[in-house]
Amino acid sequence: MDISTLHKIYLSCSSITTDSRKISEDSLFFALKGENFDANTFAKEALQKGAKYVVIDDSKYHINEQTILVDNTLKALQKLAQFHRNYLKLPVIALTGSNGKTTTKELIHAVLSQKFNVKATIGNLNNHIGVPLTLLSFNKSTEIGIVEMGANHQEEIAFLCEITQPDYGYITNFGRAHLEGFGGIEGVIKGKSEMYDYLLNNNKKVFINLDDHLQTKKSELISRFSFSSQDKSANVFINEIKADPYVSVKHENEIIQSNLIGIYNAPNINAAITIGKFFEVSNHLIKNAIENYFPTNNRSQLSRKGSNELILDAYNANPSSMKAALQNLIELPQTNKIAFLGDMFELGDESYNEHTAIVESMKNQPEIEFYFVGKEFYKTKTTHPNFHFFSTFEELKMELTEKKFENKYILIKGSRGMALERIVELL
Repeated sequence: MDISTLHKIYLSCSSITTDSRKISEDSLFFALKGENFDANTFAKEALQKGAKYVVIDDSKYHINEQTILVDNTLKALQKLAQFHRNYLKLPVIALTGSNGKTTTKELIHAVLSQKFNVKATIGNLNNHIGVPLTLLSFNKSTEIGIVEMGANHQEEIAFLCEITQPDYGYITNFGRAHLEGFGGIEGVIKGKSEMYDYLLNNNKKVFINLDDHLQTKKSELISRFSFSSQDKSANVFINEIKADPYVSVKHENEIIQSNLIGIYNAPNINAAITIGKFFEVSNHLIKNAIENYFPTNNRSQLSRKGSNELILDAYNANPSSMKAALQNLIELPQTNKIAFLGDMFELGDESYNEHTAIVESMKNQPEIEFYFVGKEFYKTKTTHPNFHFFSTFEELKMELTEKKFENKYILIKGSRGMALERIVELL
C-alpha cells in the first residue's frame, strides 16, 4: 500500500497508537516489533477492542480488509509521519541537546500557546517512534508544532530531522551524556550538531544562545535569531539572572519570576522568551506563561517533607547536569545541606572516571553531607567524613530507616533507572 492511501486511512481514524493496551474506538493500531515482543500477535485483539484498522508486517496475522499489510510497520509509521507533516505544511520547531530538552520544550509550548494553537511532544516521546507519533498528533487546527528529539548515537538526529523537516531548531547544550553510544564528548557534539547540518542545508533558521560559545561557533553559517545575557547585540537581551532558589530573569525592564530551581534553568527560560519574541507573543503573555509554568516528573521540583526542604531532580542525570545541580546547591545560602546522588547511566568506558570526578570535586565542600548510591559510585568509595557510599538502593533504605532528618536542605539527583524519588518516602 502506498503512503498516500495509508494517510487517507489514518485521517479516517480517531487516533493512532502502538500500544494494544490503549486502543480507543476507531483508532489506527501499528503493530511494532521489539527485542522481546511482536505486536503483530495483538492484531485480532486490537480489532476486538475497537480499532478501525491495524497495520501489520506479518501476513499470518492478516484477518480481513481492516488489517493492512506492509513490509515493515516501523518504517511505514515513520513514512506516514513525514507525509503527514508535509500534508499539514505548518511551522515546526525542533529541539535537542544533552540537558534541559523537556523543560525547554514545555516552556516554549507554554509561551507560544498564549497566542497560537500549539501541539508538542508529550512527555519524552522523542525517539524514532515517539517523534513520528508526535507529528501524527498534529492536525489541521495546529498552528505550530514543537518536536523534541533525543539521541544516544550518531546519525539519529539527522534521521529524525529528515522525518520532521523542521523550519526552526534549537540545541540546548552539548553535555557529557550518552557517552557510551556517542563515543565520547566529541561524538556528542557531532551527533547533536546534525540538527545544525539539516537547518543549514535546507536554509532554515536556528535559535541560538550567544553565551554558549560552542553553539555560537557551530551555528555561524545558519540564519540565526539569538539571545544573550552578555552580548547586547543579540536579538533578545536578558538584563539580569538570579536564582534564590527560584530562577528570575529581567528582560526589557520586566522581571519574570519562574517556578524553576537552579541557575542552570536560566537558558531554558531565555530560549522560551526568545522564541516567543520571534513569533510576536507580547511581553505580558510571555511573562504570564513562564510564571505559571510548574515543573513536573521529578524535574527540579522544590517541595517539603516534614521540616525538610527538597530539590527533587531524579528524572535523569549525566555528568553535566549533575555538576550543574551540585553547583547550584553549593551556591544556595541555606545551611544543613544534604545531597543524595545516584549513578549516571550510559557512560560506557568513561563511567568510572566520570563518577570519580563528581566525588573528587565534592571533597572540598564540608558544609554538605553526601550519600552516593549505586554500583558505579560505590566503585569510587573513599574515606571522607561527609561521604557515605551504598552499592544498592536497598542498602541506603536500611540506613535511612535508622536516621531522622530535620531542618535539612536536600538535593536528590540521579539517572531515571535509579528511581531516587523513592527516597522522599524514607525521609
